[in-house]
Amino acid sequence: MIAYIYRTKKIIRMIRNATAVWSGSGKEGKGHLTTQSTVLNESQYSWSTRFADGIGTNPEELIAAAHAGCFTMKMSFVLGEAGFIADELKTNCKITLDNGVISKSELSLEAKIPGITPEKFQECAAEAKANCPVSKALNMEITLSASLV
Repeated sequence: MIAYIYRTKKIIRMIRNATAVWSGSGKEGKGHLTTQSTVLNESQYSWSTRFADGIGTNPEELIAAAHAGCFTMKMSFVLGEAGFIADELKTNCKITLDNGVISKSELSLEAKIPGITPEKFQECAAEAKANCPVSKALNMEITLSASLV
C-alpha cells in the first residue's frame, strides 16, 4: 500500500514484501527468494552462494544492493534540492560479515555532476548517507568515499 500526498510529494507509508523458502539443513539445504515485484522470482540461495562461490544470491549481497540503490536515489534527490542534476551517480556497496554479524557497510560513490563544487558535493553526499532510509535502518558502521569523476 502506498499513500502519497501530491501537494508535498511525500510518501506517508509504503509496505513491500519478499518471501524466502528453505528446505533441508543449513549447509546442505537450499532455498529461494521471491520479491513482490518478482524481480527476484524463486532466485536461489544456499550456503555456497553465501559463503563460497555458488550460483545465486545471499542476504549480504541483497543488503548491499538495497543500500547502494537507496543511497544513490537519495543522493539524486539531495542534489536536486541543491539545484544540481547528475549526469551519472555510480555507487558500490560492500557489506562485511564478521563472525556471524553484519558489521559494516562501505559506500563508494563516483559522480559526474556539472557545475558542483567539491565542497557542495561532499555536503550533499554526507546528507544522502545520513538520511537514506536504508542507512537509517542499518545498525552498523557506515562509511562513505565520494569522488567527482
